[in-house]
This record gives sequence, C-alpha cells and structure tokens, in this order.
Amino acid sequence: MKTEITLLIGASAMALMSLGGAAAAQECPRGDLDARYCDADDDMIADIPTDPAEQIDPDTLVFAYTPVEDPAVYKTAWADFLEHLEAETGKDVIFFPVQNNAAQIEAMRSGRLHIAGFNTGSNPLAVNCAGFRPFTIMAAPDGSFGYEMEIITYPGSGIEQIEDIQGKQLAFTAPTSNSGFKAPSAILKADYGMEPEKDFEPVFSGKHDNSVLGVANKDYMAAAVANSVMGRMIERDVVSADQIVSIYKSQTFPTTGYGVVYNLKPELQEQIRDAFFNFEWEGSSLKEEFEKNGEGQFLPITYKEYWDVIRKIDAANDVSYACQ
Repeated sequence: MKTEITLLIGASAMALMSLGGAAAAQECPRGDLDARYCDADDDMIADIPTDPAEQIDPDTLVFAYTPVEDPAVYKTAWADFLEHLEAETGKDVIFFPVQNNAAQIEAMRSGRLHIAGFNTGSNPLAVNCAGFRPFTIMAAPDGSFGYEMEIITYPGSGIEQIEDIQGKQLAFTAPTSNSGFKAPSAILKADYGMEPEKDFEPVFSGKHDNSVLGVANKDYMAAAVANSVMGRMIERDVVSADQIVSIYKSQTFPTTGYGVVYNLKPELQEQIRDAFFNFEWEGSSLKEEFEKNGEGQFLPITYKEYWDVIRKIDAANDVSYACQ
C-alpha cells in the first residue's frame, strides 16, 4: 500500500515533504508529534508554520471522509457541505474516496489531502504522523455526542467502587469491543493498577445486552458495557433502572474528528473552520444522511481534551504513534 501511495505523490506533496525536513531540523517542543512538526503551545497538535514560505494555499482543496463501505453514498451525502465550503473559501473542493485508514493518513502526510474526517481510533496517528488539526465532531442538536463506557453492578452486590472488584468477577463482552473490553481493560490498568486474571476474574458474555441482563439478574457481579445499549434496554423495559448501579463512567468517546492539515495558510484554516460552524443543516444532504444517528450540528472540540481517553486506551495497549 505504501508503494502505491508513493506513486501518487504530486508536486505539492514533494514540496510538503521538503518543508517537513526544514521543520525536523528545528529544535522545538513536539511531544509525541513526528519530527517534522512543532507544538509550542502544548495543545498536542502541530503548530501552523510561522514562516509564510512554509504555508500552502492550494487552488483546489481535497476533502476525505473516514473510509466507509460505499464511498459513493458519502460523496452524495457531503455534496451540499462541500458546495458550501467552496462558497466560504472561494476555492474548488473535491471529494476524495479513501479505501482504508492507512491510505487516508498517508494522503494527508504526503500533501494530497487538506481537509478530512478521521475516525476515533485513527485520529491520534493522523495528528502525530500527518499533521492533522482536528477541531470539530458531529453532535446532536442538544450538544450530546458519542457514548460512554460504564462499569455496572447490582444493588447489594458489595461492590461500591472499582477497587471492590479486586478478587471478584468482571464481565466483558468480547475482546474486539472497545467499550466492552479494550477501554475498560486499559482504564482499569492505567488508573487502578488492576489487570484481568491477576486482580479479577474476566468472563465474556458475547454482547452488551447479555452483560446488562447478567448484572440485572445477578448472574454477573459487575460488567463493562456501552451505556447507549443499556439506556435503550431500560427504555424498552428489558431491565429496570433500579436493578443496576453504575460505579464508573468513562469520558465520552468521541466520534469522527474533522479538521485540516497543519500547513494550510492561517486565513484559509479559519475560513474552513467557519464553514463547518456556519453550515445550515436543515434541508441538506448532510442532515439527510447523518440524522439517522441523531446528529445535526458540528460541535467545537480540542484534541487534547476530547481524545484523552482514546490516548489512554492506546497507551495501555502499547499503541505507537510513530510514523512508518
């Protein structure tokens, strides 16, 4: 895949890579960022180059949405927004369908992608390796977004706080589940020094519904679940709220993060940012597609705050942000 991407690199990409060499020569704070970037303001994303000669102002802006099964559907969904983006920036904007996360990150790193929506898990790598500057996510009209992982028990279980799970049983859903296994495992290890097998007995229920039912019926003493699933089960009267006690609630897991590559001219970055926040959702192709998930606005975010829990999970799972 890397060879294929390299063959597609154009003049703008080569210019970016040259600028990257200049940035790499600087002595500057950068945290986990690749050597080509600096982070003087400690916001954990690449600074905009202070030298105007290192800033770019392309005639055509390239936008990519996180890889999906049928990119054509999302090209249509984003059509109204991209038309609005053209009006706000005075530039042509094209939709670039990407096939996988690695290709999307490489496209931005190589200079062929200027604006993008990276999914939750790939955001940290895009930030650190490709100079991605996320500033917004989609949210419901009331400002709510994403979901949380909760660790639950039942009244009278004897478990009142996380530490009480020591030596007892904790139900997960499946090893591939973020909120049902990876996130709670990482948080328990990072914040409480507790690991499966060593400090508690892990069991697997298969899915969130089974874990919620298992706790409500006292089959499991405690379980890690997605609260969105639990909420729907309570709404449908599958279980009642008084059968469950929550002893831990994670930070909200963010959804797809939208932003720009670091070295666009500051004025252009501001125009793009404004286009996201003044976009009129009502009657748009974007609303038609994304209201299915309850989303209806772009919410301002910071990577440092909103992706904190994801970075914690990655660290616990020994995920590296090094560029390959």
